[in-house]
Amino acid sequence: MRTLPLTLAAALAATLMLTACDDGKTGDDDAKNADPANGSACAIGDLGVEVGAGAAPAAGDTGNVTVTLTNQGAQCTLKGFPSVDLAAEDGTTSVSPEEGAKAQPLTLGKGGTTSFTITYVRGEAGSAKSLAVRKASFTLPGAPEDAHDLTWSYGEVARRDGSGGGAQASVSGFESSGD
Repeated sequence: MRTLPLTLAAALAATLMLTACDDGKTGDDDAKNADPANGSACAIGDLGVEVGAGAAPAAGDTGNVTVTLTNQGAQCTLKGFPSVDLAAEDGTTSVSPEEGAKAQPLTLGKGGTTSFTITYVRGEAGSAKSLAVRKASFTLPGAPEDAHDLTWSYGEVARRDGSGGGAQASVSGFESSGD
């Protein structure tokens, strides 16, 4: 009869030791993919979306498009960067995270807000060195199937290498807003 409690105690101790090995750090794959199965990943359908822009006035100038998200559902977490695509007449290009940026997990309670910013260099209208962007789409980490489209009315975007490359644009991580 004493073997069962000892076996149970040994199994419990082994489980605790294995879970103690987690260093609490989020790896790159974890940061890019929140686990939607546990209900913690934020979903576009539960968020209000507002867009504000500091459009670049002329070719060569830098502009910013800030997307503010307000959680209207249950508490959720954003782990990673938003995925942003710019759609032009000649195709779609993905926007990379800001150079050197590190994604920090952010938990949003009901009514909580966050924002991210798309920074871009305005291109010359009608030039082969520019992308005639018509739409920006973004998805949230852990919910890549739920895209939100934004009409792009901020002018053409310069190409990275000047002729046929991706956009001279980047996306920030999620920023805390409010209290």
